[in-house]
Amino acid sequence: MSHERNLEYLNNNRIVYRRDPIFDMPNEETKDYKLYTAGTHECYELFRSKAKITSFKSLKWHLLVLWYLNDHITKRMFLKLGKHITDKSNGFITFVIDENRLVNMVESLWLQELDKPPKNRLRKIIFKDSCRLDRIEKLKLVGKVLGRGKKASESDMYEAMLYMHDVSKKITVKSLAAQLQVTTRTIFRNMSSSLKEEKQRLNNETLQCKKLHTLQRTVNRKVI
Repeated sequence: MSHERNLEYLNNNRIVYRRDPIFDMPNEETKDYKLYTAGTHECYELFRSKAKITSFKSLKWHLLVLWYLNDHITKRMFLKLGKHITDKSNGFITFVIDENRLVNMVESLWLQELDKPPKNRLRKIIFKDSCRLDRIEKLKLVGKVLGRGKKASESDMYEAMLYMHDVSKKITVKSLAAQLQVTTRTIFRNMSSSLKEEKQRLNNETLQCKKLHTLQRTVNRKVI
């Protein structure tokens, strides 16, 4: 799902932006998803959810992953890719970056040795491209599968948060607890400061999207 992003440039130039684990094997596999009980760091799924790039740190990570997944691209291609990603009209990013700063960022990334994969969050459930479940059904399945352990690890909470954000549901401690079938005390105990910041960021983005859609509906009614 592109979520109104302009992926045409990436697809036309055969830029890889999603990759399933290549060494870690799933503990369970169905026609819709793969489950990694202990989690995997090998899954890269850029631009699958509606969450956009909202910081320079996130932008740097996205560009690093794109370079890691596309070792065939030249430095010139990498810069063109960076310009496409940072053009707000293409729907990937929420802020404007100065071209000189982008060039410097690309230069610094290009000099890095990618002997190790970029840092990546742990994932436990990965939906297949052929999955026919809608976003609501996926959210229910995530809660059902991840809630089996009754522990709500940080990786479990992060995955649940992503899918809650994808259906524009406000992320709260109470809603997370209900989603993962644990107590709110368990959520409080296991939620790190970085995850709290991520929760706030996702909620802010959901609120902004709702305001934008309301404004668009108002404008459309006036036009009609």
